[in-house]
Formats: sequence, structure tokens, C-alpha cells
Amino acid sequence: MKTRLGSLLLVLIAVLAPAPMAKADIAPNENLVVDGIPSISASLADSLARYTEFRTATLAGWHPSRREMLILTRFGDTNQAHSVKMPGGDRSQRTFYPDRIQGASYPPRPTGEFFVFAKDTGGNEFSQLYRYDLADGTVTLLTDGKSRNTGATWSQSGRQIAYTSTRRNGKDTDIYLVDPLRPLSDRKLAELTGGGWGVIDWSPDDQKLLVAEYVSINESYLWLLDAATGQKTLITPKGRAEKIAYGRAQFAANGRGIYLTSDRDSEFQRLQYLDLATAKPQVLSGGIPWDIESFELSPDGRLLAFVANEDGIAKLHLLDTATGRERPVPKLPVGLIGTLEWRPGSRELGMTLTAARSPADVFSWNVATGKVDRWTTSETGGLNTATLAEPALVRWKSFDGRSIPGFLYRPPTRFSGKRPLIINIHGGPEAQFRPGFLGRNNYFLDELGAAMIFPNVRGSSGYGKTFLQLDNGFKREDSVKDIGALLDWIATQPDLDPARVMVTGGSYGGYMTLATTTHYNDRIRCALDVVGISNFVTFLEKTESYRRDLRRAEYGDERDPKMREFLLAISPANNAAKITKPLFVVQGQNDPRVPLNESEQMVATVKRGGSPVWYLMAKDEGHGFAKKKNADFQFYATVTFVQNYLLD
Repeated sequence: MKTRLGSLLLVLIAVLAPAPMAKADIAPNENLVVDGIPSISASLADSLARYTEFRTATLAGWHPSRREMLILTRFGDTNQAHSVKMPGGDRSQRTFYPDRIQGASYPPRPTGEFFVFAKDTGGNEFSQLYRYDLADGTVTLLTDGKSRNTGATWSQSGRQIAYTSTRRNGKDTDIYLVDPLRPLSDRKLAELTGGGWGVIDWSPDDQKLLVAEYVSINESYLWLLDAATGQKTLITPKGRAEKIAYGRAQFAANGRGIYLTSDRDSEFQRLQYLDLATAKPQVLSGGIPWDIESFELSPDGRLLAFVANEDGIAKLHLLDTATGRERPVPKLPVGLIGTLEWRPGSRELGMTLTAARSPADVFSWNVATGKVDRWTTSETGGLNTATLAEPALVRWKSFDGRSIPGFLYRPPTRFSGKRPLIINIHGGPEAQFRPGFLGRNNYFLDELGAAMIFPNVRGSSGYGKTFLQLDNGFKREDSVKDIGALLDWIATQPDLDPARVMVTGGSYGGYMTLATTTHYNDRIRCALDVVGISNFVTFLEKTESYRRDLRRAEYGDERDPKMREFLLAISPANNAAKITKPLFVVQGQNDPRVPLNESEQMVATVKRGGSPVWYLMAKDEGHGFAKKKNADFQFYATVTFVQNYLLD
């Protein structure tokens, strides 16, 4: 009887006990506005978790007197400044803000009692400069707290910073000087016209500034500016029929010349030495038929480390400035090399390395001993990075016979049959997809079995200045035709499914996404536009004033009647009636580049046509999502969108 009664009680308990609660759906945080996006199950977030927990680390600057450095990495929601005191050492967080730190550096000569960092608010890109005192963590504002302040460059003595600011009228970037230890010393050195000015370097005696005037990706100039009076002197030619673009520039150790990169008399950016007395350039990298994308002169001026962009892959070189000969360099992972910086008073070169199977991490190379040290090892969320897909460089012929390059990532071989494909188009347009770490995108390859291709359509950098100019002005839609040619190429590939194609991109890549959707609506399944341009005229009229003329140089001047008519005709918002496939639009409310209106008008127009539209807007973001919690929700929604509309 006891046994039967006990069994009955167990049954009753089981029946009456509450059922296990299903996991709640993921609610967007208080800063996210969602429209049309269905509920997202918490179980989806669990399955994606490993792909959201990777970190990156980038070199910010060396300590002036000790072998330690500042890096930027994320422990919480955004990248902050951290100290690292030895290779593989602990990352000691210094700044704690809801918004990301955009740069940090010690002064080059004093004892390193403070550093200066830059930060904006909510992604608005109106950066301010601050001093951080290591003794007690005190933070002091150095700029006006309102305008856009960029390009902080230390004097050789470390007593002053030169930077540009829009504080005079919100449009022009004037040059200011400040002693970080005396914030009230801040003064305007020179009033300049235009939004493309930037300080590059100080002369060895701190008497002059090297300043760049950027007009467009194809046209720029270098000037010397007197650090006392602000008087400027042009040092590169102006008025030539063929425009010249200058990239990096730095004074030689003796101050009598300048090392620079330039496409003068060349398709590519070449490393050169410019004698200031004769104004004659000497080419130092003539044997490399690719852009030299960065360089850094050693503290004693005897060695010049530089990086060549060879078909998207970064290659490190080391030049002896006395002999003009190259020295051997270590074998580094195939990928990208960034933020070159020599440790003061040493032969040690710091750098940031990124590869398909490794997120960005900080390394150093002692050129005297040949030793390479790894300073950071960023976490990858438990992913086995050794199995991540590596890209294949592919090419296809476009409408005019021109060869267009791209990087194709294929899913693991366990996925059989023709694979769905995501076309991901870079922004810029004067940019280039480079094969670094894909981060969250690895989920689409490894878990969903989708292939991904990253095209470098005409107008991309890295392939010569002729290729760079092929989409300018009235040739804008020729780059869209390159995507049409890519769709033709996909149909010829035995492992890709032309019936399951999604297109996505951010910024200018967002425009390309929308334009592809209007031109090739019947050849794609769905599209994801992130902070994209939907109407060139409204974009040019409303983008922040300091960058308006710079964008007109690329896209055309909407104030010209013929150009305005053309821009309106090709704008996706004016062709949205052609869109019948599902569209997902992502936008930051504080975006100074592609204003909120661009996404809002596109969403409203497509909605009126009756096509499915998802919309995600973040109130505390700008040109893309920088905060992890926002980026995670965007990722969850994107995976849901892909599952609903791309995959069978």
C-alpha cells in the first residue's frame, strides 16, 4: 500500500509541478528601435555565442622610456585603452567609457606619466582629446567638447600636440596647438579652407609642421607650416594636368627631406624621398608594382619599415636608408599588417597583425636580433580557428572586359551540393576588401554552409589609380554592372547556387546593395543594407558639412543641374518600386556620414511597395555599430534574416 501511495504522490507532484519555462525571446535593449523584425529566440543567441565572443587588440603606442605599450581592446562593450608591460603580459584597462576609444598615445620624450586619447559620443565622430594621468587616473578635457577634433600629432619634444578642429565654423578644419599639461595653452595656429586638412609630422627641431591637404582620393598636396606663425608653404606640385595623390609622409632624421608615398608618374603609390632643397623626388620602391600603404622611419633614421599591398595581401619590407637596399624580414602570417611604430630609442618595431584564422593582435620585431614577440593573444570565443575558412582570390570579366577581383570563402566540405552565397560589398568607395579575420561572418560559413564572396569592384583602391577612377561621376553605375557580371560568374560555378544569392554591404557598400537590388531584383533572394546611401542628392545635402565637398569630388556635385538629374535617376530610393525581395536595413541615429534620413526614406518607400522590410536603428551608434550589445543583436537578427530568406 505504501508503495502504491508513494507512486501516486510522485505522479501527482509531476502533474502539478510547473513545466520548465522555455527561454524567453531576446528583447532589444533600450537603445534599439526595431520594425518588422520577428521575435528572436534566446536559444538562437546560445547557438551563436561562440561567434560573438572574439576580441581584437591593436597597437596604440609605445611607452617613451620603458618596454611597454598601450593597446586598444575590449573587455566589456567597447574598445578601451589598456597597458601591457611585457609580451604576453596582462592587459590592464585604463579607460572605462560606454563609447569606444579611437586612439591613445604617450608623448615621445618625457617619462610617460600621462597619455592622450580621443573619444566621441554615441558614434557621432565629433571626437575630443583628453589627457589621462597614470598616477591617479584623472582625465582632463583638452579640446572644446563640441567640435570635431582629429589627427593629434606629437611634437618631437613631446611638449605640444598639433591637431585639426572644426570649431570655427563646423566646416573647415583649422590647425590648433596645445600643451596637454596646460590645457589653457590651446591656440589656433592656422585658419584653412576645406575639410580635408591634417597634420602628419613635426620637423626634428619642432619648427615646422608637415601638413596634408586632401581634395579627393586622386588629388592631395603636402605643405610645410611654420609652427610659430602658421605661415604655409606648398612643397608638392599644383596645377598639373594629371592629379597626384599623397599618402603617408614623414620627415627624415636630419630634417632636410621627407619620405612619402605618392602615385606621381605611376599607377601605384610608391615610396619616395623628397629633397626639400631641390624638390626632386627619388623613388625607393620602384621594383614593387603595388601600393605602398604605410611606412615608419626608425628613431635614428637608418631604417625604413614599409608595407606593400600586394593584391590585397600585406607584405613587410625593411629598407636601409643609407644604401637603399632591402634587408631580410621575418616570415609573418599571410594577412594584414597595421599600425607600424618603432619603440623610442630602439630597433624594435611594433605592429598589428591580422589573418583569416587570427583576429588582430600586437607583435614586435627586434631587427637587431631577429626576434619576434607576441604581446597579445586575443580570445576567439572557443572557436577552433585552425579550421576557419581561408579565402581564394578569384576574378571575373565585367561588361567591358575588365577583370574584377574578389575573395571567395567556401564552407566546409561537409556541406554538399550547390551552396547559397552571400555577396558582401565594401564601403568607401575608395576602399578595398582585405583578407583579415571574418569574426561573426564565420558562422554563415561554418554553421549555415553558405559561401561568401567579397568583391573589389571598380573604384576600389589597391589596383592602381586608373581602376580607382572608373566609377567617378557619371560612371557610378559601372560598379553596379560589376556585380551583375559577378552574378553571371556565379552561375558558371559548379559549387555555387545562383538561385540563392544575398547581397549586403555597409556605407557605400550599402548603396551598392540597394542598387544591386533595384537592378538585379530577379537574380537575388534578399538584401541587407547597413548605413547605406539611398539618395545621392539628399545624402550630399545632409552629410556633415566638413566632409560635403570631399564627397562631391567622388560622387559629383548635386548643385550642378545635369549631375543632380543623373544622381536622382540612379538613386535606389527613386527606383525602389523595382524591389520585391526582402530587405533588411540597419542604421545608427548619430551617423554623421550617411544620415539617418537615408535609411528612413528607403524603408518607407519599400514598405509602400509591399515588400518585406526589416529595420534596426540604434540611438547610441553612428556609422555602424561599435557597441557589442548592439552588434550582437544585429547579428542575431541577420542570422534570422538569412535563415528565413536565403536558405531553403
